[in-house]
Amino acid sequence: MANKYNVRMREAAYRHNEAAKALPADRKDVAGYLFGLAAECAMKQLMIDLGVPGAKGPRRADNPYFVHFGELKTLLRDDEHARRHRDMRKFTQDASFMQDWDIAMRYSDGKAVTTAMVERWRQNAKDILQEL
Repeated sequence: MANKYNVRMREAAYRHNEAAKALPADRKDVAGYLFGLAAECAMKQLMIDLGVPGAKGPRRADNPYFVHFGELKTLLRDDEHARRHRDMRKFTQDASFMQDWDIAMRYSDGKAVTTAMVERWRQNAKDILQEL
């Protein structure tokens, strides 16, 4: 069965970022999650723009297009194509970039997400979106 949702990483990155900024202050946990999705989509668009192979599959654990932060950064640091690009390295080699963000937070109660984390993720998303 074909996927009814067309993959548009650039548009998804901006959509998640705008949604995160529109949330009320008492939903910082959800905003933080969306900033992470925005940054991840932006990174994957940057990968596409830089010619990192694998965007169309196969879908497996060692394909950076099909994993999330922090595995994504690890795979890109180890990928010969991604390592050649300065634009990619400045994010993958920065230990603070999307630090503590994890896709698994979608299953949490959100109480572990601090304002400082959300502000850092907001800035991280802004920084990588500027590369698009």
